[in-house]
Amino acid sequence: MPLSNDAPNANVDPVEITLRDGRRATVRTICTTDADALQEAIRALSVESRHTRFFAALRELPPRLLERATHPEPGSELQLVAVVDQDGREVIIGGARYGALPVDRDCEFAVAIVDAWHGLGLARRLLEILIQCARERGFERMEGYVFATNARMLDLARRLGFMEMASTEGPAVRTVRRDLRVTPADAGKARSAS
Repeated sequence: MPLSNDAPNANVDPVEITLRDGRRATVRTICTTDADALQEAIRALSVESRHTRFFAALRELPPRLLERATHPEPGSELQLVAVVDQDGREVIIGGARYGALPVDRDCEFAVAIVDAWHGLGLARRLLEILIQCARERGFERMEGYVFATNARMLDLARRLGFMEMASTEGPAVRTVRRDLRVTPADAGKARSAS
């Protein structure tokens, strides 16, 4: 169900972030002109990373998915990209998105990072920004599907306040779910008190 939104792509202001190795990146909403750069980023993912993100080993996004990624539905979807300047041109090194679910005020997230940029804190920063954007736009819960073997993503989700549970997708996949109305610090206090 679309929530209120006064502009296409939710007008997220670009955020400059510093990665663990000192390099800087900009997180911003995707633009319609990002189609080629997004395909380039998808092609730069390893087979394993593409499978982890899309639950399929596709080499690039089919036209319908590329259109949807670069034209998110205002109020229902948000697509963020992390970009860096390489030799005078902007290159996408990661992305995060959410899409509204049929359950009122719930959304589903996904994150992908180009392999050369793994382990630098980029996934965490993208997900933190995505959570804040979803909360500001009235979503109350966020969930995602993670392969049970993806220990790094499951650990990140736990550190950001997501609860892990069995998935309807079967034993190979876990569902992570977070109440966006509660900060991770508040959730930790509640667990300590019980």
